[in-house]
Amino acid sequence: MDSTRVTEHPTSHERRQPGAGRPPAPADPRGALLRTPEQPSALPGATALPVQARTGDTPRGSGTTTPYGKHNPTGGQTSAGTDMSPSSGSASAPGTGASTPPPASEHSQPSAAEPDPHRPRPAPEAIPAQPANEQDRPSGSPGGKDRRTGQGLPPAGPMPMRRDGDRLRFVGAATRRIARGIDLDEIVMGLCRATVPTFSDAILVYLRDPLPVGDERPTGPVVLRLRRTDRIPEERDTDGGFMPALQPEPSELQSMTAELCEVRPGGALAEVLRGVRPVFADAPAARAALPELLGDDLAVPSGQRAILAPLRGRRRVIGAALFLRRPERLAFEADDLLVAAQLATHSALGIDKAVLYGREAYIADELQRTMLPETLPRPTGVRLASRYLPAAETARVGGDWYDAIPLPGSRVALVVGDVMGHSMTSAAIMGQLRTTAQTLAGLDLPPQEVLHHLDEQAQRLGTDRMATCLYAVYDPVSHRITIANAGHPPPVLLHLGGRAEVLRVPPGAPIGVGGVDFEAVELDAPAGATLLLYTDGLVESRLRDVWTGIEQLRERLAATAQLTGPDHPPPLEALCDEVLDMLGPGDRDDDIALLAARFDGIAPSDVAYWFLEPEDAAPGRARRLARRALSRWGLEDMTDSVELLVSEVVTNAVRYASRPVTLRLLRTDVLRCEVGDDVPQLPRLRQARATDEGGRGLYLVNKLARRWGATRLSTGKVVWFELNRG
Repeated sequence: MDSTRVTEHPTSHERRQPGAGRPPAPADPRGALLRTPEQPSALPGATALPVQARTGDTPRGSGTTTPYGKHNPTGGQTSAGTDMSPSSGSASAPGTGASTPPPASEHSQPSAAEPDPHRPRPAPEAIPAQPANEQDRPSGSPGGKDRRTGQGLPPAGPMPMRRDGDRLRFVGAATRRIARGIDLDEIVMGLCRATVPTFSDAILVYLRDPLPVGDERPTGPVVLRLRRTDRIPEERDTDGGFMPALQPEPSELQSMTAELCEVRPGGALAEVLRGVRPVFADAPAARAALPELLGDDLAVPSGQRAILAPLRGRRRVIGAALFLRRPERLAFEADDLLVAAQLATHSALGIDKAVLYGREAYIADELQRTMLPETLPRPTGVRLASRYLPAAETARVGGDWYDAIPLPGSRVALVVGDVMGHSMTSAAIMGQLRTTAQTLAGLDLPPQEVLHHLDEQAQRLGTDRMATCLYAVYDPVSHRITIANAGHPPPVLLHLGGRAEVLRVPPGAPIGVGGVDFEAVELDAPAGATLLLYTDGLVESRLRDVWTGIEQLRERLAATAQLTGPDHPPPLEALCDEVLDMLGPGDRDDDIALLAARFDGIAPSDVAYWFLEPEDAAPGRARRLARRALSRWGLEDMTDSVELLVSEVVTNAVRYASRPVTLRLLRTDVLRCEVGDDVPQLPRLRQARATDEGGRGLYLVNKLARRWGATRLSTGKVVWFELNRG
């Protein structure tokens, strides 16, 4: 018999081997033996644990031991070896052979010459006593004979658990296996694999649908859904004994059993579930409850071969488990109800915790998802890509964020930041700082001013609210980028030729320190270059410092650019994946935010820019300038609509402006027109009445333009609209 079977089937206490030596009984009272009712309670040394004979022990007598005693129908046992009857005196003298003792009662008292009173409880008829230890098991051999004695072995079968110690060991191993699961499926699978085939031949696990979470009070009827089934396959080993499959096949049970069961209020199944305690299938309550649970197609084995155990969590019953044994296997005993109760209790509490953990993980995922941009904008002259990785599966929220905010004049603000920690608090602070940054960007403040206001906001949130942030503004028309840093790792710029450089940006102090000034630098942003903004989780870990990681990042970008050649930048999405691949399996301790920007820019030949004096002739001049630009770009078919909309927007600007009005046309994949003035009030779209002389300009813009909007600047505002190119 292999060792796998030993671990799968807890064994019962071995029958005492006559003539086998025993060491002295321990005097420690902690080794006290729980006596069975038929054993005497006042025997010498009754507090000692029984010690089983081991292979190689020196026998007391000269007799020969057998692996199994022969059961006497009268209740006694006949064995070769030392005489255990009180009238036999002592063992036979050496060389004279062993005398044959008369049959002794299975509960007879030991003699004074045999002080060890621990006679094990005999196994019932037709159930061979099982060895307590692996080395005591009769080893299987071809032909079904014992290798030590040459005698035939009884047919193997499921090992019955005949003692409380066996059950305790099984419950301990099963609950440990159940406790290893962290989600619902793992816990249910642990219950099934722990019980089949050791405790039962098949198991069906039903759970409420939907499962209540925490203190929620479910509404509507109680519905049980069959979550999982496991069983022993029908095939058996030719040598006897079960051969459990690695993956028990539940399809047969699932096809024969109802998947959904609605528990009728006041019905038999509801009463069993309300009682919480497991019951045998032959109990009156269970006989009426099982057809309601299983339907009429699945026949439950008769007798005590099925146990229905309710699964009760912390607040309420959340399901039921049905343990089944085949008719040819030993029936369940009364003590097996306690085993089923322990398994059901541990499984139900684990499922409760798994549901709570799943809800918390869902909340964390939703929080992190809503804190970060769902999609990135598509501003003119720049392409964007991003990545976010949580710190770990168990810490799905963090303080890292990124953002891309369109600005007036076809510019775009690129933001990346990192709040200390990766908890719910960090994510909440990150959300507030990101919202503040978006509001400040809408005011078109310089990058250093944005960081200054973020620093003040962090101080208002608390004294220990600190974060790092890098804020950059890219202008595709001038091909320049302005960057301000607040204690964040410097960005890396990958040029079109494949050269990667770490930009020299003043580091500054983190946000939340207070009382510090932030400095901005303006750098060239050539067309075809790629700017990479990231958080420290990408370059810093327990295995390397920040600057070592930055240098590795720079080398990785340069090596990736060499793969596509000097005239073709690497694809943006593939570049982000390649950057993340530089992380080893255990090389990440923090969450990571990554934002990549490919600068395409807008060529000077695609830009037309004018200043218009705030006078009555300004709208007419604006129409003529727009017509010439469209003719130069070959867009004459758009002349009528562009002249109409430019005239309306410039008229509104000239009416209230006191300084020159700006007019700019940009030719990209769309035609964009921008009109700026020094009045901060933003125009509002309204429905003009039939008697109104004005108020229809923005109505025409809204009807004819692809998109339009108005943005407030520090020096006034900009009204813009876009038209699709023909």
